[in-house]
Amino acid sequence: MTPGKPFYLTTAIDYSNGDPHLGHALEKVGADAIARWHRLRGKPVHFLMGMDENAQKVIQAAEAAGRTPAAWLDAMSERFNATWHRLECSHDVWMRTTEPRHVRGVTALIEAIRSRNPDDLHVGEYQGLYCVGCEEYKSESQIRDGRCIEHPSRELVLTRERNTFFRLSRWRDAVLAAIQSGELRVEPEIRRNEVLRVLEDGLQDISISRSRAAWGIPFPGAADETVYVWFDALINYLSATGYPDAGYDRLWPADLHVIGKGITRFHCIIWPAMLMAAGVALPKMVWAHGYVQWGGAKVSKSEGTSVSLDEAIDHRGPDALRWFLLREVGFENDGDFSFERFDSRYDSDLANGLGNLAARTTAMLDKYRSGLVPAGKHGSEPLDAAGDRCVAEYAAAMDVIDLKAAAERVSLLVSEANGYIVATAPWVLAKAGDDARLDAALGSLARCLLRLSVMASPFMPAKAQALWTALGQAGSPEAAWARAQSPDIAAAKVVKPDNLFPKPAAG
Repeated sequence: MTPGKPFYLTTAIDYSNGDPHLGHALEKVGADAIARWHRLRGKPVHFLMGMDENAQKVIQAAEAAGRTPAAWLDAMSERFNATWHRLECSHDVWMRTTEPRHVRGVTALIEAIRSRNPDDLHVGEYQGLYCVGCEEYKSESQIRDGRCIEHPSRELVLTRERNTFFRLSRWRDAVLAAIQSGELRVEPEIRRNEVLRVLEDGLQDISISRSRAAWGIPFPGAADETVYVWFDALINYLSATGYPDAGYDRLWPADLHVIGKGITRFHCIIWPAMLMAAGVALPKMVWAHGYVQWGGAKVSKSEGTSVSLDEAIDHRGPDALRWFLLREVGFENDGDFSFERFDSRYDSDLANGLGNLAARTTAMLDKYRSGLVPAGKHGSEPLDAAGDRCVAEYAAAMDVIDLKAAAERVSLLVSEANGYIVATAPWVLAKAGDDARLDAALGSLARCLLRLSVMASPFMPAKAQALWTALGQAGSPEAAWARAQSPDIAAAKVVKPDNLFPKPAAG
């Protein structure tokens, strides 16, 4: 990363055609955990999220609701942004593709392609099967039983138009080389291999405009056309930096695009080809996560297989949902959501795990030492060594975006601490009057809790803050990674926190 350049992180922008769902939530909280991890180590971060507002299905949704497109989009933008704030996402910028700065960026990139590589844009006729759900013409490999793989409930529409085309085929070798060399990293490996297979099979030129619709960005130099929504949407990552104005490279290139696995072709093939044609630097990495499934089917508002996101948040709170998605589902493969699995993970990891450990430890500190953490040297107890290992393994996992493994290290350290309490039995030491051993045990447990508050902060920011405060620490654990590595907490005044993870009432 360029010295002084923020870590520029983006998520996919979501269609404004319905409420946010768990699939969206996995992507957003996962990206947020990555952003918080970088901030935890004191690195500047620029985190972009937003809405895709120029799609055909957005207009259909507005018409179905009996509202103008502008009124519909305003309401949807507010709804999505409020939901991500409720889930404690810490994005710095909220981009809408109807904003003038985005329209300007789209126009500028198309003009840059036209100026540098005029042969890359040409007019032609296209006929194919179009999926409104994907806003994309589908190839044979993307169709199963006559339906789109991503939207099997929708009819594919045979469409023929005269449009502007982008000569994607010309950039096949360059994009392939960029991925193979690591100039553009595509992760995880399973997604990279999928993208490489598509490239090795060859590329066709793509239509990047549509016949002029009532809603969309006018295609530069073509009065009767609008910019194809996917060509338009991808550019949001660049237009949000201030492109084409001087200084946009304060943020660009993006360090990481976080997307779902269903849109790798756009982000890992079409997007880099567009940038190459325009003479703009490539993003450094694309991470394509798996899907949240409900009853074995992809959670999708357009497919009707969605559990209410509000209901999932209300069930155990935003921090618990964040933890479940990243600890149970993870950020690489598909994973199932059910309230039974959610409750099981909540009980084992949070209510009976971290929450119980925090309550036991702070209660003992209050009872035996009036809430003051005894003096003690880090490294003097077996729990300190276990913490050192967990912290190092946690950092290694976070660095390679293995969020599930990092969360597992949090749970492992909780288990180590609970085992340590059983082994040392502080109540027995107190009864025996063994003050030296009791101080050593309580000090080590306090250091462990401090570490856990820091390690949990990317996953459960509000609960981590509550624990941090209960441990007598000022401010927040947001940039406190050094404290996890060297957890000096002697003489801090500890209070028992409110029940961090209350169990539901019986019956």
